[in-house]
Amino acid sequence: MQSIRDQLSGEVGDVFVSLSLPKELGSVTRSSRAGQAPFQCNGAMAAAKLAKKNPRELAVQIVEGLKSSPLIKSIEIAGPGFLNIVPADNLVKCQAAELAKDQRTGANIVTAPKKIVIDFGGPNVAKPMHVGHLRSSVIGDSLQRLLRFAGHEVISDIHLGDWGLQMGQLITQLQLEQPDLVYFSSDFDGQWPKQPPVDIDDLSRMYPLASAACKADETRMQQARKATAELQAGRAGYRVLLDHFIAVSIAALKVDFAALGVHFDLWKGEAAVDPLIAPMIESFKQGGYTEISDGALIIRVAKETDKKELPPLILVSSAGAALYATTDLATIIDRKDNIAPDIILYVVDLGQSSHFEQVFRAAGKTKIFDETALEHIKFGTVNGTDGKRFRTRSGGVMRLSDLLQQANDAATKRLSEAGLAQEFDAIERSEIARLIGLAAIKFADLRNQRTTNYVFDIQRFTAFEGKTGPYLLYACVRMKSILRKAQSAGISVGEIKPSAKEESALVLMLDEFDQALHAACGRRSPHILCEHLFDLAQAFSKFYASCPVLAAKDIAVQSSRLQLVETTLRQLQTGLDLLGIETPQRM
Repeated sequence: MQSIRDQLSGEVGDVFVSLSLPKELGSVTRSSRAGQAPFQCNGAMAAAKLAKKNPRELAVQIVEGLKSSPLIKSIEIAGPGFLNIVPADNLVKCQAAELAKDQRTGANIVTAPKKIVIDFGGPNVAKPMHVGHLRSSVIGDSLQRLLRFAGHEVISDIHLGDWGLQMGQLITQLQLEQPDLVYFSSDFDGQWPKQPPVDIDDLSRMYPLASAACKADETRMQQARKATAELQAGRAGYRVLLDHFIAVSIAALKVDFAALGVHFDLWKGEAAVDPLIAPMIESFKQGGYTEISDGALIIRVAKETDKKELPPLILVSSAGAALYATTDLATIIDRKDNIAPDIILYVVDLGQSSHFEQVFRAAGKTKIFDETALEHIKFGTVNGTDGKRFRTRSGGVMRLSDLLQQANDAATKRLSEAGLAQEFDAIERSEIARLIGLAAIKFADLRNQRTTNYVFDIQRFTAFEGKTGPYLLYACVRMKSILRKAQSAGISVGEIKPSAKEESALVLMLDEFDQALHAACGRRSPHILCEHLFDLAQAFSKFYASCPVLAAKDIAVQSSRLQLVETTLRQLQTGLDLLGIETPQRM
């Protein structure tokens, strides 16, 4: 399905070609000037330089070439040569009919689908999810939904942090607390216990305790490093403990992710690729990519064109331990061998930019993966009103479950203040509040350009006015209410015949969905879709205020407008689902 914008671009581009000018200069865009024609073409300015003509004179020639176009109702020259274009009424009507019958409301499937792995840079084992995990989860989930909807094959991987010093710290802390456990016996040859010796609360308590102790006491740190090295060398009891830690952590994480509405295809971690590390390092040595520096095995990744110094990637530390970069490279090999992706996306915060630059360059240099097919989907931080990273009132890091409860409480209060859902039973009211709270948090995050920081303000996020998730949910609920009333009254949908300007404006906004979808996918930026959905809801609000639907006196007008409501609801709900936002049936 071709959008009106694309159809107009083809028509105008052909006129440019007839004047011996590049077709792409005839590209038509949505007008950025309120009150003007809905479309514009600014190509005459650049074309005039090529043709060495006056821009306005060239614009006159272009307009002359478009006079007989059945796609254009009117075209005017503004300023030095800008073209303002109003599409033909019949074009808008035909496009409305196509949008109405298309379950995807105009969203096209890509012609060259890719296999894409999305790495969420997941949480660490033994640590409960906190606000710092919010953006990776929400942005990554939206990207997997967007890319799948666009036609790509997507495999998402949480990529747990389950390897490294923190594991040694946990093991030594457990040994201090329960020294008689069989995992610490060097000569145990029986059956290992199937039940974990700890639960998630134990791990959540032990990890910060162990970390602080290691920072304060070098002897404790050395013990943790020794345990880490023995774990990575394959000590059986420690490997069983690691499996316990992972199982307990995943069970807890699945609860948090389910509450957030985020799901993964793979629950693999760094430990899963440990068998690949030794042969990978040996291969790198044989290929001449490594060298020893201060006792560590490194790969130099700096380039002559670099404007700032990029340190070498450390494969093996001077203490003999594999690092994050090592497991990241091994994970690339694992994915290449078992998934064969075209692209790997890493949804991780901006602070890891140098790390991923090193890893991507090393992957390209060692020829294990195309460096240009590895992308760091970086994002900013969630801050408090003081401009610093968002924390609890006591100064600690807020757990994700507490954040979701805060949003739920705020949504419940908003419903009460607005007099909404008060006649429903407690179970339905609670579910509506949950959906509003999630919509508030997710839309507030995704509406921002992902590389920017934003301030967490739950009161603003849960408002039913402005650019918020609840505003969009309320728009959906209003549409659903209209459709229910129409069904009760026996009014059915019919052919869309736009007559009022608000109807045409709504059709034209619906027609922008494909553009927004593929721009969001191509730029890995869900905020582009957020902008479209908000603009769509506003266009519907103007339509609803000016064009009576069920109260229209003419049956054909009723049916036409009802079809417009149904089509708008379908697109808005589809778009919200791509953001990971579920809509209630009523409020």
